[in-house]
Amino acid sequence: MEGAELIFRHFPGLSDAQRALFGALGAQYALWNERVNLISRKDFEHLYERHVLHSLGIAKVEQFLAGARIVDVGTGGGFPLVPLAILFPQCTFHGIDSIGKKVVAVRGVVEALGLANCTAEQVRSEDHPLKYDFIVSRAVTTLPEFLRMTKHLVPKGKGKLLYLKGGELADELRTVRQRFRVHALAQFFPEEFFVTKKVVEVEL
Repeated sequence: MEGAELIFRHFPGLSDAQRALFGALGAQYALWNERVNLISRKDFEHLYERHVLHSLGIAKVEQFLAGARIVDVGTGGGFPLVPLAILFPQCTFHGIDSIGKKVVAVRGVVEALGLANCTAEQVRSEDHPLKYDFIVSRAVTTLPEFLRMTKHLVPKGKGKLLYLKGGELADELRTVRQRFRVHALAQFFPEEFFVTKKVVEVEL
């Protein structure tokens, strides 16, 4: 498994504290993955490439300003939530998911790392009442359905969705009425895994 060095190569400006946190991620996820199946055993060998670096693709599209509030809908094992919280310590991140055991695991990782700017909660997006500046997520469902589920989470005309998605998107995007841009992650990351991976940026 290639470790945190992969992150350091693509994000050379990290502080010593950030480098230490990214370095510690692997051990924490190994620990929690034994208790809760967050990542398949086969895929875990590629944790830093397919989960950590993939999450950070959002940072190649959007540099969150200090004080920004970001919600990760369907955070699962904490991606992109936890890597982004490490990268942007001056922002606040909240992960929501309907599966309680995954939320427990994410909280365990966050607590072990001491990430004071990151929280997680078991709740369905439709039942979550708070407002944020940004929504982030990693391929929870089709984009039109995801927009329907989450549009109440940002003030109308003042928010943005950054959605990690792979494959062919033309059919999904045909029915999206909001302004959007599609960013190919291959322009930032040369690894083969990213050939079909994209960030869809939607103005809400």
